[in-house]
Amino acid sequence: MWKWLHPYAKSESAYQLCKTLLPWFAWSSVLTLFVGTLWGLAFAPADYQQGDSFRIIYIHVPSAILSMGAYSAMAIAAFVGMVWQIRTSYMAMMAIAPVGAMMTFIALFTGAAWGKPMWGTWWVWDARLTSELVLLFLYLGVISLYKAFDDKVQAGKAASVMALVGVINLPIIHYSVEWWNTLHQGATISKFERPSIASEMLWPLLINLLGASLLVGALSIKRLQNELLRREIHRPWAVKTLIKESKA
Repeated sequence: MWKWLHPYAKSESAYQLCKTLLPWFAWSSVLTLFVGTLWGLAFAPADYQQGDSFRIIYIHVPSAILSMGAYSAMAIAAFVGMVWQIRTSYMAMMAIAPVGAMMTFIALFTGAAWGKPMWGTWWVWDARLTSELVLLFLYLGVISLYKAFDDKVQAGKAASVMALVGVINLPIIHYSVEWWNTLHQGATISKFERPSIASEMLWPLLINLLGASLLVGALSIKRLQNELLRREIHRPWAVKTLIKESKA
């Protein structure tokens, strides 16, 4: 099942894959985010209760979903690294971590900006908000733990354990609005049979969600490229790549 991963355990192969994928992810993210944001901010109708302030949803919801999606991807990379001892998986894990932390911060910041006019306060110790804040601390903890080790193989193993333990927080974030009485509104786009949002508002949100996913992918791929070159700088293929790209 995992045989397709084995060629990319080699740093040079992983780098070439990143080089192939990066333009597709980058340009697709720019296009979809432009279309989704323009549609949502300029053409989607105002909400009958929240007015135009609801439009922050086009940033907040994708960033909130991708904060969990990026953590899931990071945890999968950690699992692959620990089970199959693929060193590039640890690099992928650490390439994703700062990007996921950024998406979590954006989700928290935009949520606070949205909460002020809706709830009358920037922050409450709501179950959804608190568990999302814990997610940010988990990202920062994984990054800090990795940097605390000089031996990056051991660093990857230690950070992987923390990343995998932190997975327990993901269902808490997702189901917090159902398990506890919270101020945060319930699911909207995840109810596919009957979404709690009008279709003319839903489509730009879905487009922005796709764009945010592609953006996370593009940033993570670029970070992985840089990490591969930095870690393999003594290898002939890395030296040749740097010389070639400096002349381009």
